[in-house]
Amino acid sequence: MTAYDAIIIGAGQAGPSLAGRFNDAGKKVAIIERKHVGGTCVNTGCKPTKTLVASAYAAHLARRGADYGVVLDSAVKIDMPAVMRRSHKVTLDSRKGNESWLEGMPNCTLIRGHARFEDKNTIRVGDEILTAPQIFLNVGGRATIPDFPGINDIPYMTNSDIVMLDRVPKHLIVIGGSYIGLEFAQMYRRFGAEVTVVEKGSRLVGREDEDISDAIREILEAEGITVRTGSDDIRFRKDGEDIVVHVSAGAPEVIGSDVLLAVGRRPNTDDLGLDKAGVELDARGYIKVDDHLATNVPGIWALGDCNGRGAFTHTAYNDFEIVAANLFDSENRKVSDRLVGYALYIDPPLGRVGMSEAEAKKSGRKVLVSRLPMKRVGRAVEKGETQGLMKFIADADTREILGAAILGTSGDESIHGVLDMMNVKATYDQLRWAVPIHPTVSEFWPTVVLGMKPV
Repeated sequence: MTAYDAIIIGAGQAGPSLAGRFNDAGKKVAIIERKHVGGTCVNTGCKPTKTLVASAYAAHLARRGADYGVVLDSAVKIDMPAVMRRSHKVTLDSRKGNESWLEGMPNCTLIRGHARFEDKNTIRVGDEILTAPQIFLNVGGRATIPDFPGINDIPYMTNSDIVMLDRVPKHLIVIGGSYIGLEFAQMYRRFGAEVTVVEKGSRLVGREDEDISDAIREILEAEGITVRTGSDDIRFRKDGEDIVVHVSAGAPEVIGSDVLLAVGRRPNTDDLGLDKAGVELDARGYIKVDDHLATNVPGIWALGDCNGRGAFTHTAYNDFEIVAANLFDSENRKVSDRLVGYALYIDPPLGRVGMSEAEAKKSGRKVLVSRLPMKRVGRAVEKGETQGLMKFIADADTREILGAAILGTSGDESIHGVLDMMNVKATYDQLRWAVPIHPTVSEFWPTVVLGMKPV
C-alpha cells in the first residue's frame, strides 16, 4: 500500500494541471490513467477533429479557387491516409507532451491502469493499493449507444472510431443532428462522401434558436448534405453491403455504406466502484457535485465531463482552476459564477455565449434582440464567406447583455468580444462605444447593438 497526499483518477483536461499544482506545492500525488493521457480532447475530440476540419476546409477552399482568381490545373483529390497521418501526428504530439510533463514532475507518479475504489480513501489499480485523504475524479465520458432496433446487426462508428478512419465512405449516414454529428457530416462531405444527417427532432441543433438552426441547415444543404429531421422511428438493417436506415413511417429509407452514431455522451462512472466510496450519482450517471465541485463524500471531488456541470474542454479546465484556487489560493470560486461559451465547428463556425433568445424570453424579462446578416460584414465579403448571421440579446430594463451568437466566418473567435464584456458584467452601452479594429468581423458588434429592438 502506497500513501499519497492526493490521487487523481483520469488524465484529461483537469487532471494533469491539478497534478501540477500538487507537485509545485511539494505534495505527493498520483495520477491514474487507464488509456490515453489527454482524455477526449487530445485523443478523440478537439485535437483530431479540428485537424480534420482544417483539412476539409483546405479541400473546400481549393475547389473554390476560381472564385478568387486561382485556377487549378486538375480536380482536387483527397489523400485520406495523408489526412489521417496529419491528424494522428497532432494528437500524438499533444499526448506525448502531456506525458512528458507529468513524468517530469518530481512529486507526481503517473500510473497506468483501471482505478477502482476500495473505500472512500483507497484506490486499487490492478494489484497496487493507493491511499490518500483527497481524491479527484476526472474520468470523462464516451459516446452513447442507443438501443435502436437493429443497431447490433450493423457495423457503426462513434466519434472515437471515425477519427481513425483512413478512407472516405461512399455514403455516410450520420445519426444525430447536433454538434458532433454536424462537424463530421460537413467534413466528410468535403472529403467527397455522400452524406445524410438523420435527426429525431424537428430541426438541427435544437438547443439553438430557430433562426440559427435554419441557417445551419441552409449552409449544410448548400454543400449537398441531405438532412432528414423528424425521424421518430429509427431502425437499421443490412442489405448486402449496404446499411438501410428506416427513419419514420411513410418516409423513404436511407441507404448508405457507413453509419456514425452521434446522439449524445455518457459519463465514465459505471465501473469505478463509486458505491464502495458512497459517492452519489444522478439518474443519468453523472457524479453529483456542489458549487465547489465537491461530492457528497468529504475529500472527493469530481471534475470535467463526469460531473454534468459542463461538456467542454474549457469547462473541464475551469473546473481545475476552481478547485485549485480554493485549495491552494484560499479563494472561494464557484461553478455558478462561470459564464459558458461554446462553438460549433462547421464552416462557417457558430460561436455562442449566454442565453439564446428563447431562453431570454422564458426568463420573463423585457428582451431586446438584434440581427445582422454576414453579407453586410465587410470582412466576410472580402473573404468571400458571407453565410450566416450575428445575433445579440439584451435586457431592456437593466441594459445587461444576456447573450449572443455568431454563425459566420471567425465566429468562434469574434464571439469573445461579447463573452469578455459579459464576464465583467458590462452593459450593452459600453459595448456600443467600443472602437474595434477594422477590417474585422468583431468590429460589427457595436453596429449590431445599435439595431436592437424589443421582442
